[in-house]
Amino acid sequence: MPSGRNGGGRDREPAPRSNGIPNEDRLRALGEVVNGRAPAGATRRPRRRHRAGRVALIGVVSLVALIVVVVGGGYLYANWRFSQIHKINVTSEVKPISGRPFNILVVGSDSRAGLSGLVGQQTGASAGLVAGQRSDVVKIVHVDPQAGTISVISIPRDTMVTLLANQNLYGQANRINVNFGHGPSLLAQTITANFGIPINDTVVVSFAGLINAADALGGVYLDFPYPAADPYSGLRIRHPGCQLIKGFEALAVVRSRHYYYNVKGDGVWPGNNTPASTLYADGWLYDGTSDFGRIERQSAFLRAMVERGKTLYNPLTINNFLSKIPQGITLDQNFSLNELVGLAVRFHSLNANSISTYTLPVYSATNPVLGDVLYVQQPETQQLFVDVFGSPLETPTNPPPNASGQTPMPPVIAPTTTTTPSTGSAARSTPAASAARATTTTSPSAAYAPYDPRPCSP
Repeated sequence: MPSGRNGGGRDREPAPRSNGIPNEDRLRALGEVVNGRAPAGATRRPRRRHRAGRVALIGVVSLVALIVVVVGGGYLYANWRFSQIHKINVTSEVKPISGRPFNILVVGSDSRAGLSGLVGQQTGASAGLVAGQRSDVVKIVHVDPQAGTISVISIPRDTMVTLLANQNLYGQANRINVNFGHGPSLLAQTITANFGIPINDTVVVSFAGLINAADALGGVYLDFPYPAADPYSGLRIRHPGCQLIKGFEALAVVRSRHYYYNVKGDGVWPGNNTPASTLYADGWLYDGTSDFGRIERQSAFLRAMVERGKTLYNPLTINNFLSKIPQGITLDQNFSLNELVGLAVRFHSLNANSISTYTLPVYSATNPVLGDVLYVQQPETQQLFVDVFGSPLETPTNPPPNASGQTPMPPVIAPTTTTTPSTGSAARSTPAASAARATTTTSPSAAYAPYDPRPCSP
């Protein structure tokens, strides 16, 4: 079957079979049928894949493909469900070259659309307290099919970038998350203009999308070393250990940036307005890394979700997932069911711990208008980009500003063969040592702080 939207290579050698995938030959033919590339019933020799499939941050895309695999004969139903996923036109995307690395922009939107009842109350949706949408999560997923690697770079939401539009509203430079309020196209354009990273695909996941995906999976398993709480996201983990996380609790985990953990093992949260001295006396300690800690917890949740999705073989769970996944998930219109089937064949045995996660190196400073913000740190940022993306990087047209308001071009950096892994506690940037942690993590297991949750098996 074609391995990409360019139809893949022309090599007609039989594709290698993978163990553990039911009806794989039928699936490869299915990809041709549902995309109109072959008549139903026709037999074709499967083509060798010349590029890896695509991966979405929370595993949504790959899980849909996996579900198509295990459904077996429910191809028309899967195609119908896929057609219900909202599609958008991202005008700034670059058509990928078959067999070459490609980049997926994954946006976690804070839109409350579709939330009601208790969850609506807990997120402020019911009272109309939070309108519109912002990109609380901005990640670039880089897939290198030749090297067989997947890397995820997270851009903190307070990172300052040079704006391409709406300067009358936000000024010449502002936090990166203001762009998404005007659509993913502008956000993708801004990333390419500031950092030279071409975007090939886009996935948007709202609050409702994450909750629906987690619930449809039956939840994910995370091991909490200590009881945990976040008075802002609503997180309440009352006891340590490996436990099932779903529904609003799943959303609270990935949103948590005011994270407390209890070293005394008592999970009773005394109240959101409790003085810090009382919290400390009760054993509650605070993770002061804010967005950087949240990014690491999101990475843990991603890996737990990928591992959970690989175990889906219950037809009832599969049907439930297919029925819920269109709610709160948006793909760019270039994605096809054929590509998602290819995802399952390529990544059905993916080890979630093989995904390398990075956080953009930044430092904190006070902007005279915006207050505390983050600025891109050089040459560390460019070194990370060169090591991860290599030669496909473009020359930025609108580089991000520094704390002095200047917009220098990035330095010329040579690729390195290794990067420094995080120790798991605080790989911090300079000159502001308190600004970041885990800026260059190559060992995924090292990304977990000793108090953060991590994937587990029940």
